[in-house]
Amino acid sequence: MFYIIGLGLCDEKDITVRGLEAVKGSSRVYLEAYTSILMVQKDRLEAFYGKGLILADRDMVETESDEILRDADQADVSLLVVGDPFGATTHTDMLLRARALKIPTRVIHNASIMNAVGACGLQLYNFGQTVSLVFFTETWRPDSFYDRIRENVDLGMHTLVLLDIKVKEQSEENLARKIYEPPRYMSIPQAVSQLIEVEEKRQAGILSPETTLAVAVSRVGGGPGNERIVAGTLSELSAQPAEAFGEPLHSLVIVGKRVHPLEIEYAQEFAVSRESWRNVATKIYACNLD
Repeated sequence: MFYIIGLGLCDEKDITVRGLEAVKGSSRVYLEAYTSILMVQKDRLEAFYGKGLILADRDMVETESDEILRDADQADVSLLVVGDPFGATTHTDMLLRARALKIPTRVIHNASIMNAVGACGLQLYNFGQTVSLVFFTETWRPDSFYDRIRENVDLGMHTLVLLDIKVKEQSEENLARKIYEPPRYMSIPQAVSQLIEVEEKRQAGILSPETTLAVAVSRVGGGPGNERIVAGTLSELSAQPAEAFGEPLHSLVIVGKRVHPLEIEYAQEFAVSRESWRNVATKIYACNLD
């Protein structure tokens, strides 16, 4: 059996009982280590699971899947992923490869940012399409995500924006030498800057620094001292120091115009300025706040 097991969002204790049983019964256990990260190191997982873990980086998952799936038709093999297994297309591809080889598969679900983002007070059924925002470079500044945001805005839906991480990346000059760059995690101010840059380029009036409400979240599920939520206009979030948003990983929610007053009331507890938050919600979002 080939298992893909969600680990949740925080630490070694977030795995489900069913997932832990599968790990303990597996002949090999891989830890996918590039689409997201946990808040603890690999050795903490190994100590709690009572099992050695094989780190599976991008190269292994994308080009050496046959090795991961080796003998999975005869013994149990597990691939551990942060969040939920269906949070990345890479994991769907692995399942398709296993099925093509007639290997039995099983998915064990867990919490992911896709549902835990509700901690900011915005209702999950009011979310539209999720988009990813990558690091811009001098020569590569993709903006196709803007079209998805515009579709959500037109429907009045919230948009979850997942911010880029770079783990085990190589510069062009180091490709042949297998030298990797230090990990990088996109900050909220950088994300807002890129969003506004694309808005200024497209000129569709979808995002306004002064009148678009947004909620920044980091380490959701990490509990007190780890989880951080900050709400405000895009300009207010951009003006905050990076440390105001806590440690990575970060995500950003762009608030849709169909926002309910109760959502505004809940999220105002995290606002940079409660007065500004309520004023924009009332005047721009037409929220009837008592």
